[in-house]
Amino acid sequence: MEMEMKWKLRCLGLLIIVNCQLSIVHCQRHPVPFGDMDHWVVREIHESGIIGGNTKLLYELGPSDTIVGNTAFRNRGGSPWATSNVMAKVAGVVKTNTSVFPERRGDGWCARMETRMEGMKVLGLVDIEVIAAGSIFLGEVHEPIRGTRNPQAMLRSGVPFTQKPKALRFDYKVKAAPEKHRVRSTGFSRKSTVAGQDSLAVILLLQKRWEDAAGNVYSKRVGTMVRRYTESTPGWVNGATCPILYGDITSSPEYRPYMRIQVEERYTSNSKGKSVPIQEVGWAEPGETPTHMVLQFTSSHGGAYVGSPGNTLWIDNVELVY
Repeated sequence: MEMEMKWKLRCLGLLIIVNCQLSIVHCQRHPVPFGDMDHWVVREIHESGIIGGNTKLLYELGPSDTIVGNTAFRNRGGSPWATSNVMAKVAGVVKTNTSVFPERRGDGWCARMETRMEGMKVLGLVDIEVIAAGSIFLGEVHEPIRGTRNPQAMLRSGVPFTQKPKALRFDYKVKAAPEKHRVRSTGFSRKSTVAGQDSLAVILLLQKRWEDAAGNVYSKRVGTMVRRYTESTPGWVNGATCPILYGDITSSPEYRPYMRIQVEERYTSNSKGKSVPIQEVGWAEPGETPTHMVLQFTSSHGGAYVGSPGNTLWIDNVELVY
């Protein structure tokens, strides 16, 4: 009887170990490269004299470095991230926008994204103000920016990706502006109000993309995870785990209208190197494998030049859960 009890205990111990190992396998955490927000490239850009000639700092996620000079930025060191911090050069005039900043958090850093009014004076006389939301996303920016028309066409949204994670996990903090409407300010027309309270958003889309003979890019939605925040948090929310929903989710209780197909236009570079819209045409069939992942954190929603100044989103420790 004593020997039988020892064998039972030993077998029970083995089962516990196996179950623990299976739990580890089924809950593996894969950090997104540079998703710990601890490494930044600092860019020193000298703006044109006609708008003041100031030296501005732009921050990009990548290997720790400083770049001095008005050079177009390209992702470096294997970093998949781009930001809304950009250098524009329109009619020979160099201007910058900075709405994403590194911020100290404990022994490391996090990313702070702000919605703010970005202003400039031309020859010290003409004031121009635009709304600039802070955003970090997987993809690239086609620098230098050459104009203000169709800002989305200046971005390459998403990166190649063929896996099917269970969830996205990250730490976050929110400061939401109290206004119940948003502001639209393009710099070329009067400021106006846009109905609806602003929200800060986290967006993850898994897409199956393809290109036709004419260079048009299409996609079907394989996986969806969208979170919007309209209220401030009392502090950091650590380890927020957001499940990714697969297939046609329109009948799911978690479905929201802002998760619909083609909620906003995004662009990519086709095989000819041309920036083209990603035409999202429907939901993928169950079991289909994605080709790309779109992941974005942003301090406002509603498109370019729309938002609520003061909205601020802090993000840290971004990882995928399998």
